[in-house]
This record gives sequence, C-alpha cells and structure tokens, in this order.
Amino acid sequence: MDQNNKSIKVGVQKFGNFLSSMVLPNIGAFIAWGLITALFIPTGWIPNEKLAALVDPTVKYLLPLLIGYTGGKLIHDHRGGVVGAIATMGVIIGSDIPMFLGAMIMGPLGGYVIKKFDSLIEGKVRAGFEMLINNFSAGILGGILAIISFLAVGPAVSIFTGWLVVGVEWMVHTGILPLTSVFIEPAKVLFLNNAINHGVLSPIGLEQVRDHGKSVLFLLEANPGPGIGVLLAYTFFGKGAAKQSAPGAAIIQFFGGIHEIYFPYILMRPLLFVAVILGGISGVFTFVVLNGGLIAPASPGSIIAVLAETPRSAGAYLANICGVLAAAIVSFAVSTFVLKTGKQKEENLEEASKKMQEMKGKKSSVASMLEQDQNDKELESDTVNHIIFACDAGMGSSAMGASILRKKMKEASLDVKVTNTAISSLPNDAQVVVTQEELTPRAKNQVPHAYHISVDNFLASPKYDELVDQLENGRTTTEKSNSEELPNGEQLETEDEAESSILPRKNVFLNKTFTNKEDAIRFAGQVLADGGYVNASYIAAMIDRDELTSTYMGNDVAIPHGTEEAKKEVLKSGVTIIQIPDGVDFDGQKVRLLFGIAGKDGTHLDMLSAIAVTCSDMENVEKMATASTVEELMDAMGTSFTK
Repeated sequence: MDQNNKSIKVGVQKFGNFLSSMVLPNIGAFIAWGLITALFIPTGWIPNEKLAALVDPTVKYLLPLLIGYTGGKLIHDHRGGVVGAIATMGVIIGSDIPMFLGAMIMGPLGGYVIKKFDSLIEGKVRAGFEMLINNFSAGILGGILAIISFLAVGPAVSIFTGWLVVGVEWMVHTGILPLTSVFIEPAKVLFLNNAINHGVLSPIGLEQVRDHGKSVLFLLEANPGPGIGVLLAYTFFGKGAAKQSAPGAAIIQFFGGIHEIYFPYILMRPLLFVAVILGGISGVFTFVVLNGGLIAPASPGSIIAVLAETPRSAGAYLANICGVLAAAIVSFAVSTFVLKTGKQKEENLEEASKKMQEMKGKKSSVASMLEQDQNDKELESDTVNHIIFACDAGMGSSAMGASILRKKMKEASLDVKVTNTAISSLPNDAQVVVTQEELTPRAKNQVPHAYHISVDNFLASPKYDELVDQLENGRTTTEKSNSEELPNGEQLETEDEAESSILPRKNVFLNKTFTNKEDAIRFAGQVLADGGYVNASYIAAMIDRDELTSTYMGNDVAIPHGTEEAKKEVLKSGVTIIQIPDGVDFDGQKVRLLFGIAGKDGTHLDMLSAIAVTCSDMENVEKMATASTVEELMDAMGTSFTK
C-alpha cells in the first residue's frame, strides 16, 4: 500500500510539473495581457476603447495557442508544437470561454499523435519525399484533431467549466470559499499550482470579471502572503543555512513572485503545511469580507502583480493588501510556533531542496551516472562568454540560480552572460549548461557538445564558486591545484603523477575470494581508505549505495562507490581493481571484476571512461578475470591506467 501511495504521489508530482512547464515559459504573454487589461479597459488606469480591443483576442486566442504549442513541443519538439497549436484552435473556436484547460489537453495530445506517427514511418519514407510527408502529415493530423476538439473537447470543457462556476458561486454564497486553501496550498508543492490557477480558476475568474468587474478567484493561488509568512519565520527563528538563506528567498518570493522558492522550507518541516493552509484561509476570508479581487490573473504571484491587477479604487487596494497581510501574519505566527517547538537541523535545507528536485524528475540510475561521467568535458575557460541555467520550464529554480551566479560573476568582474531557459529550449551552440543532477542527462541529450555542470540545488552550491574560480584564473580547478604548493612547501603532484596515483599497481588484487558482496565492497573500501583516498566512513557509504541500487554493471563487472552524501569523505580520486575468479554474488549476478571508485573534482572521469569502454567487450573482461599477473590485467585495461 505504501508503495502504491508513493507511486501515486510521484505520478501527481510529474503531472503537475508537466502542466507547469506548459504555462511558465509563456508568463510574459500573461503579463502583457494583464497590463493591457489593467491599463485600457473602461475601469482601467487610462481607459482607451480602441486599445482595449486587444484584451479579448489575447486571452481567447494568443494565450491558449501558446500553451497548446508549448505542450506539443514538450512532447515532440517543433512538429509537436505545430500540431498541438492546430488541435488547440479547435477548442478555442468551439467555446466562448478562454480555453486554457482545453489547451493543456489538446497541446500535448497533438504532440503525442504526431510523435507516434513519426515513429511509425521512421526509415520508410523514400528519399526526396521527406518534406512532403512531414508537412502533409502535420496538416492532416492537426486538422483531424482540430475537428475533434471543436466538436467534442471544447463543448465538454465548457460544460465542465460551467459546473465549476456553479460550484464556486455556491461556495461564495455559503461562505466556504476560504476552505479551498486546504487543497490549493499543498497543491503548490506538488507543482499543480499553474494548472489550478490558469486551467481552472482563470477561466471562471474571467467570467466573473465580465459580470462584476473583478474576481477574487485570481487571488486564491497567487496570494504571496502564506509563503512570505513561512520565510519570515525562518528569517527570525530558523537555524543554520535555512536562517541565512530565508531573507533572500523572501525577497524573491514576495517581489519576484517565484513561490517555488519556499517549497524546500516547508518540506523541511511538514507541519508548516498547516501554516500556509491557515494563512491561505485567512487571506481568502479577508478578500471575501472586504470584497477584494483582481481584474486579471496576477502572474507571477508577486505583490507587484497583485497591485497592478487591482481595480482602480481605494477600497479594492485596501481589501487586497489586507488579505495579503492577513495571510502573511497568520502564516508567520503558525510557522513561528512550529519552528520554536521542534528541533531544527542545519543540514535539512539541502535535504529538503533535494526532495523538491526529486519531485521534478527521476534520479538517474547507476548506468546513466556512468554515462554522464563518460561524457563530461574539460572547461575551456578562456572561450566562455555565456552560461545557461536550465530546468524543466526555464523559470523558478533556474532563474534563482542564474541570479545567484550572475551576482558572483559581477563581483569577480567577469564579463560572462548568465541566463536561464527550459531544457527543451537550450540553443545548439550552448557553451556551459548548469542543471540539477537529475536533469543533466536530458540536458546532455539536448546539447551534447556543451560543458555540463550538475548541482544539488540552485539555491546554494559550491559549484558556483568553483566555476567562477575557473573562469577567473583561465584554467580548471584541477590545473590550478596542481600548480599550488602545500602548506609545508612541497609541490603537489603534476598532472601525470596525479593520474597515475589514481590506480597504482598496489591497488590491483588478483585471485581474491569473498563469501558475499558486502565483504567484497568492504575490502575495496578499505583499500581506498588505506591508500589515503577516502576517510574510513566512506566504506559504509559504499555499502549503503549498493543497497539503494545495485552497482552491478553487467558483463561480470561491479563498480561500487559511495553515496551522494559521502562525497565530502573523498580526499582524492582513486580506483582499486579486484579480480575474483570464482565470482561473488551481486543480487543474483556473478561478479568477477570489482572496481572500487572514489572520485573528486572530476579527475577520475578518464578511469570511468576506460572501465566502460574496456568492459563493454566481454573478451577484455575475460582476459582481466583470468589474468595471472597485475601487468597482464593492466595490459587488458589499455593505456589509460598505465600513464
């Protein structure tokens, strides 16, 4: 049952993240529409009947088409985007209300259909007919989907929206609208906020704007009050890294509208869900009592956007400001109680950030980790003039990371441009790409020739300072350290010496036998510890890592290594090779060659590459597993280990 619940939770998280990825890249269009609405409608700041004519076509056509195109593109690049946009046009024409929800359905569906078609005809099209087939297939399939969406999907979504309108009106009249925060606030952490806000609340809110000139629904999800309350509580009563980072996060959340930044702080202390829920309820209650509301969605959900979309009257401003303050005060009070009545650990912020990143994408397996290491490149620091932060949607976390590194570049007087984008929009000529660890394989598939940097989280990573140092000195961290002196005046090893010291002959063992895999891993870890490569605690981390996911790689080879958290226990890169002629059982698989790995600062990457290339050939594995001398085994490995 627990496993089923976990699978459902992961599925919801991925679904929410995908929906967010359709909306976030198009926030600029939502802002443009909001500004035009706030300025030129009859009750706007500078009413203008002619310019106000832009409002309805923008919300009815432009915004849904952008969402539909983005949804299709996420599935199947540009072709998927085109078919998704064509399919979305059907729901737009087939309904009288803004079709954000319909676009979220038809855009990805259009991308999926054309993707399946392309896979079916792959390799079957005669040379010279590719353009003809591509264009006609996109047009025909898009047209069919547009007709289906016009006749069925659009009317169905309209009926569903009508039910929601009736339900919302009932909640308003019965006074229970504030209880929607019980669902909306937790949904934010599941990345369903954009789907709820733009897919459900915005279309209903627009209907209310037509009838009443404003809608409180635009404030249900966008209210920055609950989030700022949590972050202020951490600012005053938090500990360690959480306390230090909370003030900056509060500014980004409240004025920048990036609500995602406070999610890790809630995940640190799950009881804080109560704080944001109660804060949200208090805010909505205040909005309803004081007759607050907006004339268009506040996107992103910052105090600036809220004030910009507030109707032009003192009463409306008072109502909306009081609602935000009420939410912030209640959230702050409850958060303070939670923080002061429970223990806080300084390292929890990093753990919570990782947990949040896991919600956005699955961690790579051992095999993908090895493939990632093989593809890493040296940074040519003298040619770098542009660094790109990439995440799923190109907003939120990547925007935060870009801001942090941009500041560090400025402080170091480096003329390097730092921007953020979605992984799917990475340019082919990207030089340096920074992504969260679980997203790096996707980024590498998108731009394999770029230099890729993986970080645990975008809020705080030592990789930022390392990158600045590399660019500032015109050489890699490894090259710099090799030229420095030790405190006692001795020179560090040269590059060749450092590489050869990763695997000296004494780290190769022949004809070993073990009763189980734990004994084999423990032996490899002890070799690394005795050689000064790792601290003794790294041995237990190697065993823990294998329990999480087997380090058996296939072809009778296992590559045990430490957990992510154990990186700090690595003193320098090292490898040990252990030959086990009779084999040892690794979860039902026979291992005859065991490579114990400890990697630091990327200097072990050539070793991993050599292992992968050599051991992919079973003939080489057989030579190594039956070698009678260390030299014979090393010869079978090739020249990479004999420098």
